[in-house]
Amino acid sequence: MHRRHQHLNIPIEIVRTVVAISETGSLSKAAERLGLSQPAISSQVKRLQSLVGGALFLKTANGTTTTELGKIALYQARRILEANDQLLRLGGDNVGPHPLRLGLSTLFVNAFIEQQTAETLADVFIHTGHSAAIGKGLVDGYIDVACIFESKATEPEVEQMVVNEFDDPLVWVRSRDFILSPGTPIPILTWPGDDWMIPTLTKHGLTYKIVFNSPDYHAKLTAAKAGLGLTAVPGSMVPADLVQAREYYLPELPPIKALLCARLAFETDQAAALKRQLSALFFEKPKAAASSGN
Repeated sequence: MHRRHQHLNIPIEIVRTVVAISETGSLSKAAERLGLSQPAISSQVKRLQSLVGGALFLKTANGTTTTELGKIALYQARRILEANDQLLRLGGDNVGPHPLRLGLSTLFVNAFIEQQTAETLADVFIHTGHSAAIGKGLVDGYIDVACIFESKATEPEVEQMVVNEFDDPLVWVRSRDFILSPGTPIPILTWPGDDWMIPTLTKHGLTYKIVFNSPDYHAKLTAAKAGLGLTAVPGSMVPADLVQAREYYLPELPPIKALLCARLAFETDQAAALKRQLSALFFEKPKAAASSGN
């Protein structure tokens, strides 16, 4: 059995299919992106699953998700694609460029999309998620340019890719009609891996209770608007329908560092233009506001 598998090769088309399914969340969308039929996509997945010895994807109510084996296969698939594409780029014009892959922390998504059109994003693939995951994508080579926030989970290699940064004050926010009764634990709305609110409250000996926890940033803001509790956001991103909470009992939060990063080995005119746009949109205005005391 070992000898039979020793000289087998996995076609690069199948590798691209695995990545496309993961990024689009369904076999049908992956088929549309790759210009293939859904039966062809299914056939490729079955072939790869037979080679690696297990299921790579599971169907859920929200689409297609990867199994634990699928996550390992996806990691290797992205590395294979990156090596393949870098090798092909040695041929200059013999191969067209892949779409620019932009990674955005969920906090940046709305403001960025509002400034775009279908034409400006024609050759851009956008991947959104938590900053730590986006940073890992930079390191692993499947994201080219990214806007993220630094945290304890940030990959150390990301520091070598920073092209712009600024410290944004982190502030407490609440709904306009939120009221905390005296002596009541502070209700907070958190996200997995909260590095700021809980440590700060604990340091000051304040009692709190977590009333809402979600990896979805916008769901957390919705909960704040409903008056469920307090949460923290970068000072430059306070939503118009929330107010900064300045109650005496709330301790000052540490600043949060925003990072604009790019893979140094990947530099095109399109990437340079995108970095200029991101700098102007997210990094120059906050600095100006900070220097003016706003």
